[in-house]
Amino acid sequence: MAENTSRAFPLADSKLTNSLLDLVQQAQNYKQLKKGANEVTKSLNRGHAQLVLIAADTEPLEIILHLPLLCEDKNVPYVYVKSKAALGRACGVSRPVIACVVNSAMGSPLKPQIDEAKDTVEQLLI
Repeated sequence: MAENTSRAFPLADSKLTNSLLDLVQQAQNYKQLKKGANEVTKSLNRGHAQLVLIAADTEPLEIILHLPLLCEDKNVPYVYVKSKAALGRACGVSRPVIACVVNSAMGSPLKPQIDEAKDTVEQLLI
C-alpha cells in the first residue's frame, strides 16, 4: 500500500486534506458532490467538474488512472488524499470512496471556498 502514495501526485498534506474534506462535506450538503470513479468521469466529460479528489490508497490503482489524464485534458484541478475511508466519511457515506468531484452550480454559496481550494491545489502542481 505504501508504494501507491509515492506515485500519487499531487498529494495533499494533512492540513490541506482537512480543508478539502470540509469542502467535500459542504458540497455534499449543497448537492454539488458526485462520488465514485464513474460519476467523476461523467462530470468531467459534461464540463460540470470544479475540483476532483482521488484516494491514493485505491486498490487496484488502475481503476482511477484515467482520472488525472481526463482532469488535465479538461483543465480541472485534481489532488490525491491519503485515505479512501476518510473521503467516504466526508462524502457522507459509510463506504470508502475512491474519487469524488465537486461540481459547479449557479449561485452556489460554496463558490469562494471552491475557488480557494482550486488555487491551493494548482499551487501544488507548480
